[in-house]
Amino acid sequence: MNQKILQEDLEYILNDKCIQWQKLVGCKLLVTGATGLIGSTLVKALLYANRKLKLGLEVWCIVRDERKAEGVFAEEFANTSLHFLKTSMEDPILCSKTFDYFIHGASPTASAFFVEHPVETMDTAYFGTRHLLEKAKQDAARGFVYLSSMEAFGQVTEEHLLTEKDLGYVDLTNVRSSYQESKRICELLCKSYSSEYDLRTMSIRLAQTFGAGIPKDDKRVFAMMARCAIEGEDIVLMTKGNSRHSYLYTAQAVTAILCVLLSGEAGETYNAANPATYCSIYEMGKMVAEKIGYGKMSVRIQESSENKKYPPAGYLNLSVDKLSALGWKPTGTLADMYERMIHSMEN
Repeated sequence: MNQKILQEDLEYILNDKCIQWQKLVGCKLLVTGATGLIGSTLVKALLYANRKLKLGLEVWCIVRDERKAEGVFAEEFANTSLHFLKTSMEDPILCSKTFDYFIHGASPTASAFFVEHPVETMDTAYFGTRHLLEKAKQDAARGFVYLSSMEAFGQVTEEHLLTEKDLGYVDLTNVRSSYQESKRICELLCKSYSSEYDLRTMSIRLAQTFGAGIPKDDKRVFAMMARCAIEGEDIVLMTKGNSRHSYLYTAQAVTAILCVLLSGEAGETYNAANPATYCSIYEMGKMVAEKIGYGKMSVRIQESSENKKYPPAGYLNLSVDKLSALGWKPTGTLADMYERMIHSMEN
């Protein structure tokens, strides 16, 4: 990632007034999904705050591939506050350390994977979450946050603002629903541990999140659009791009997660999105072509027979009133997100 942008993002997170950093003094925190975009930004932010605020925090990361972790955290690898625990999410957490806080973000993210490996998608979600919750219960943890997704809403065919209770339809005859349904069952699992074992668990439904640090070869549509802008090529969509979604910048996803971890109410679910980014995929393409590509590129539709890889058209306009009540507020626009992501890709 471009170091200037990373530094700006870390400062943004450090100075967000909704994060009660003092609650992390002297704590041990376990993170899963630490080598992903959100997870790595989160871990780097925690280490940055630890250094700046002298929190005495230990950050432990569950990883499958230590070599990958060493690459992602090359700048922080010698940091004595950072530790790796090599294990699979499908296995029980065998660690003698007692952790105060848990942030569970390990999950596949590619639509093609959900279609080709629906069993593995569900196994990773359910068993990983169950094992981690068991460890949190054993440790009498102070807080546990599960990183869910806006896809937990399912298919919403009417356009209106969605609160956390406004769930849509999930097609159980479509194997791609393995992702959506696994997110729902894991949210319910967290709620159940809170209810039955008095464990302070929360879930956070993140809008699609991107920003600085996205690899240039990422397969998702927002990365494809960024590459087209960099290379001056037309944006080609495999669907009509009618779905309308909210989005979220990476650093703001981190502030939302930490806000919920430290201030959220046990058993609750919170939406996290930037309402200013709500648009259709086609509209997003047009924005990139006009504002980022300076009108030198266009958006074309080329519908594919492989549409089953993509979720059906729907409307996911997430209300963030509940999270805002904790003091969290997003800033910026979709164009801002693209400019930072593209600058990071180019450097």
